[in-house]
Amino acid sequence: MNYQELGAKILELVGGKENVTGINHCATRLRFNLKEESKAQTEKLKSTEGVLGVVSKGGQYQIIIGNDVNHVYKPIAEECNLNKISKGSSQPEEKKGLGSRFIDTITGIFTPILSAITAAGMLKAILAVLTAFHWIDTEGSTYQVISFMADAAFYFLPILLANSAAKKFDCNPYLAMMLGGILLHPNFVNMVTASKETGEAIRLFFLPVYNASYSSSVIPIILTVWFMSYVEPIADKISPKAIKFFTKPLITILVTGTVSLLLLGPVGYVVANWIADGVNLLNTYVSWLVPLILGGLFPLLVMTGTHYGIIPIGINNRMTTGYDTIVYPANLASNIAQGAAAFAVAVKTKAREVRQLAGSAGITAVCGITEPALYGINLRFKTPLISACIGGAAGGLYVGLFRVKNYAGGSPGLLTLPGYLGGTGFADLIHACVGAGIAFVISFIVSYVLFKDDSAGDSLTEVYEGNEGGTETGTETKMETVKEPPKQGIVDIASPVTGRLLPISEVKDKTFSEEMMGKSAAVIPEEDIFVSPVNGTVQVVFDTGHAIGFLSEEGAEVLIHVGLDTVNLEGKHFSPLVKAGDRVKIGTPVLRVNLAEIKKAGYDTVTPVIITNSAEYANVTTGEQGNVKKAETIMKAIC
Repeated sequence: MNYQELGAKILELVGGKENVTGINHCATRLRFNLKEESKAQTEKLKSTEGVLGVVSKGGQYQIIIGNDVNHVYKPIAEECNLNKISKGSSQPEEKKGLGSRFIDTITGIFTPILSAITAAGMLKAILAVLTAFHWIDTEGSTYQVISFMADAAFYFLPILLANSAAKKFDCNPYLAMMLGGILLHPNFVNMVTASKETGEAIRLFFLPVYNASYSSSVIPIILTVWFMSYVEPIADKISPKAIKFFTKPLITILVTGTVSLLLLGPVGYVVANWIADGVNLLNTYVSWLVPLILGGLFPLLVMTGTHYGIIPIGINNRMTTGYDTIVYPANLASNIAQGAAAFAVAVKTKAREVRQLAGSAGITAVCGITEPALYGINLRFKTPLISACIGGAAGGLYVGLFRVKNYAGGSPGLLTLPGYLGGTGFADLIHACVGAGIAFVISFIVSYVLFKDDSAGDSLTEVYEGNEGGTETGTETKMETVKEPPKQGIVDIASPVTGRLLPISEVKDKTFSEEMMGKSAAVIPEEDIFVSPVNGTVQVVFDTGHAIGFLSEEGAEVLIHVGLDTVNLEGKHFSPLVKAGDRVKIGTPVLRVNLAEIKKAGYDTVTPVIITNSAEYANVTTGEQGNVKKAETIMKAIC
């Protein structure tokens, strides 16, 4: 894959660098802040090779790439060079709701530091394993060195957060990190310790300083940097130009540091303890409830990008109480369940490409990265997603009932199971493994039972639900030849009728708009004669005449469906011009309809064109919306 070209293509389709106000990435997705989201060409992005999906939630425009996301991010970040984008652009940003802005802010602050937290968590997990099996002496220097290496990211967490928060709040990151250093300075720590012992208060300008320790804290530094983002511009404005270089940082640090020690730090410290107390209360009375809910809903949170609003709670729990019993254990069950659902698809499907994708995505999911499984398999086929939610809820219930404690964090999965070592004995690790096992088994079984492998059939006969809840069933005519896999190359799919091409998402039937039957395009017809969209064979003509299936010479199975719910017309106003087995070319007339009468009967005449075996292709692209002529290419399927 050419990451430079993919990055350039993505940047173009989100509206160009002029439309980008911020960008970062997590383990699998690019996260854009856009001035005008309406400028982003979502449908084209979804059909771009290398893009797994697009989500617009939580105030961010998120493009799912997969494990190569960092390689795609680099050329985009270099091209955007956000420091050079004019902050005074006359183009206003789209207004976002309070909830969206909050999620956007939390995500922007925590996403950049997750790699450091993950590294620290994995170091602690390794140390826990070495200690549990007595492979290392806890009194020795090796243990001590690895221990402080692991603790560094957690102890200096306020400084890490200060940097990312400054970038999010658009203020000087080095002054922000200095504020983090103020909260962690050894002299201040010693003063707090002495004050607690003697009872003599620390005073700043005759005002008492709250006796709090801010190592490993989260909320105090975020509040401090947020306040600094308002102080810095004022300091810049009131500083004389000749000495601004000196006075601006002086005023910023003096004012913000003072307010932080006297007010914001204590407020954040108290709020963090309230959260910890709330968690303890839940653990005391309903320890099973939140892990149950989160275990079942985490895939939906990941889909919307709002899971980053939950993760800080787990981090705060570990920083204040030493362990987390809610977020990370529940996320472990959810991730394992998603991997199991994908594995079930890999076992059951007969489509080679789907099996390969489901297998690899399942592996990454059980190791802690679920986006490939979520977007590549589970969301695509729907039933695996339902299965993952059920399995995740079951596993979450178990870890909640036994109050399983996570001590190290990291991306929840098999590789971070040692993070459940840290208490006395192996109880938490054992229960975490059992919870993960329950999630896997239940999700796998449910997914295997519910998943219907359409690729196993030898015809285009489909059964699906319409908007009104009815069903449509095609003719019993079947291909007499053995189905072969698609040939290598590109298959051109033409418009079956002159009309207007529109995004499939605008079709008012979820069966088509969510591409449940396969990758699709849609045409609003303007003529009564419909033609073949491929060179090949007529595979099936529905008894009601409203739909015809084709098998192209290259192996693509294509279905044209004239109108929505038109099966209810029972063949009225439809006159097929071909029969199953006929050879056709692009442009061969295959169906005559009376559009005027169909509209008069109250039916939508939009015509979806579906590649029903699109799972067997590496990529399917759709042409630009607008006017098209019959026999003009509107889709390309690439092997």
